[in-house]
Amino acid sequence: MIVPKPVKHEPRPGTFVLDRETSLAADPALSAVAAWLRGELAPVTGGELPPAGSGGIRLTLGDLPPEAYRLTVGRTVEIVAGGPAGAFYGAQTFRQLLPPAAFRRAGGGPFEVPGAYVEDAPRFGWRGCLLDVARHFMTKADVLRFIDLIALHKLNVLHLHLTDDQGWRIEIRRHPRLTEVGAWRKESQTGWNGAMDGRPHGGYYTQEDIKEIVAYAAARHVMVVPEIDLPGHTQAAIAAYPELGNLDTPLEVRTTWGIGQNVLNVEDGTVKFFQDVLDEVLELFPSPYIVLGGDECRKDQWRASPAAQRRIAELGLRDEEELQSWFMRQFDVYLAARERRLVGWDEILEGGLAPGAVVASWRGELGAVAAARAGHDVVNCSNTSVYFDYRQGPGEDEPVPFGTVLTLEDVYAFEPVPAELRGEPAAERVLGAQCGVWTELIDSSRRVDYMAFPRLAAFAETVWCPPERDLPDFHARLAGHLPRLDAIGVEYRRADGPLPWQTRPGVPGRPEDPERWQAQLDAWTSNLRSP
Repeated sequence: MIVPKPVKHEPRPGTFVLDRETSLAADPALSAVAAWLRGELAPVTGGELPPAGSGGIRLTLGDLPPEAYRLTVGRTVEIVAGGPAGAFYGAQTFRQLLPPAAFRRAGGGPFEVPGAYVEDAPRFGWRGCLLDVARHFMTKADVLRFIDLIALHKLNVLHLHLTDDQGWRIEIRRHPRLTEVGAWRKESQTGWNGAMDGRPHGGYYTQEDIKEIVAYAAARHVMVVPEIDLPGHTQAAIAAYPELGNLDTPLEVRTTWGIGQNVLNVEDGTVKFFQDVLDEVLELFPSPYIVLGGDECRKDQWRASPAAQRRIAELGLRDEEELQSWFMRQFDVYLAARERRLVGWDEILEGGLAPGAVVASWRGELGAVAAARAGHDVVNCSNTSVYFDYRQGPGEDEPVPFGTVLTLEDVYAFEPVPAELRGEPAAERVLGAQCGVWTELIDSSRRVDYMAFPRLAAFAETVWCPPERDLPDFHARLAGHLPRLDAIGVEYRRADGPLPWQTRPGVPGRPEDPERWQAQLDAWTSNLRSP
């Protein structure tokens, strides 16, 4: 019942008993993984899992790739791994061999584990999930819990969407108004035809919070990749510092969703401002990848701006598309000089791709194909396959219905390598894939649970396992996995639809007339919001 499914899993003779007398030892290079596993197991065994003893768990290094492991369960447990990441994944697999009660925080032991042998390694190096904390802020505790959940499913990238029109969520000490002003909006849109909730919303992470999140994730072999979106999706920043924008009139932090008109200007001072921002971001995030968006940048204000038009003429650019490419290249050069790589949504292909940039392809897969064939690395984030803000069933009263129907089975059928690239050398440019939890209409951690799970379990298989799919086998293993999520306290979507608290009859802004509602939904989707 292991999720994601291992490459090889065989029964073996013997039974291992995990109890308060169990020992846990590790090679020195794997001591951090041993400390994490001890912290997970000790509360349910009632013991301390000391590092010495005859019958216990042993973590050792072996001649394997860094993320690969071999797990043998008999009278003892041995995890042999190529590196700390492989040992961590082997430990996660061992946990899944235990009964669901072992995922609670106290009591329940001792536990018996039938003998088994597992060989395993991931297919892709980028196994990611985007969490949008800009549209609706999530507390630090909620983010740490979410990291535990993605790590349980052997995902290794948390793409943290920190800034957007509706909020700026990271403390920048050189520019304090980004959080003093930009982290707060006066209300939020609730539905599809403009209804507002009338409640202020906001919050941000201090730099100490960010350090804690990054360290917590690193201990679980999750790389936190920050996103500072620009030059579009920047109204919160412009509200805090009007000189960054193109208008003479002040702006407020945006309260509605969709693609906004307000974008950064292209003055040298604005470039310098965001390089200052990145100076602090790079100090907080050791990730070699930094996401700078580049998506959905409407050019109307640049077309009307004498300063932007002068910049186009001075640089000998053809149009506003090339102006955006010039703007993004300023940051590509900045990051490259600091041994970091720019990641942008697939709009950065328009007007010329920044050299060395990684493309996160979200508008279907055409961007992934074009970028890979042009020699650029790609992360497949296709909105038609792995966007978890999309509703999960036809005719269901989802918490707030949005977009096309994306079922558990649809996610399981997702293939990270686009069909057009299979068999081509360019397929090697696909680093992996990433699902997205966009939170315009997901306003709490409970709703994150509902929208992300169990679809995230299906996604985890698409990036960990070989491309062959066995849906009945997955359904059978998922049936054994859901009780683990119950024990953890994940309020996932049930197969028979939402629980009572998960529905909201009379959602503000949702018309009673289904045809009228569908027409509004189609209009909204055609003007699709951030990736």
